[in-house]
Amino acid sequence: MGSDPVRTSAIVAAFVLGLTPALAQQPSPPAEPQQQQQQEKAQQTPSGKMGKEEPGSHAETAKPQGSAALINGALAVPGAPTDTDTIPAKFLDKNAADDRLITVAYTFKLLNAEERYAIYQALKGQPAGTASKADIGTELPLSTELRTVPDEIVVRVPQTKGYQYTVAGNQVLLVSPSTRIVVGVFSDSK
Repeated sequence: MGSDPVRTSAIVAAFVLGLTPALAQQPSPPAEPQQQQQQEKAQQTPSGKMGKEEPGSHAETAKPQGSAALINGALAVPGAPTDTDTIPAKFLDKNAADDRLITVAYTFKLLNAEERYAIYQALKGQPAGTASKADIGTELPLSTELRTVPDEIVVRVPQTKGYQYTVAGNQVLLVSPSTRIVVGVFSDSK
């Protein structure tokens, strides 16, 4: 008689599977007396009874003391700045507005008033296409003519290198050439 590998595999599988439940039902070996006492003691505690939570998990949290290092995300020491970028937006409207800016516009938001005014003054009279007024983040149509920011502006405000511009009424719009998205709006207000 030849052996049938499929039949042999089925018999082995049935044997193994038949033993598994029997092994699982075997009682665990008796614990040492000291270990058994610890288990019984643990089962008598409030956390050991039917999976209840630890009693300390709902304890009152300590209220912040008057000498906290941070208050609403701001450093609470004398002379510390009160309107930094590290303060969460929920506590400072300026940071909430910054969070809504598109990433490339943040570079030009950081320019000081003098740099912003210099860009406007230098570009408002330059030959440029005209556009309708647009806000930061607006994509300009292909029909809007864009000019490269002149080198004399790039020397004064290096962040403008590689950008283009157009004039819209009394505003100069700085535009990302690859996307045609307005990244900066400059006007005559300092």
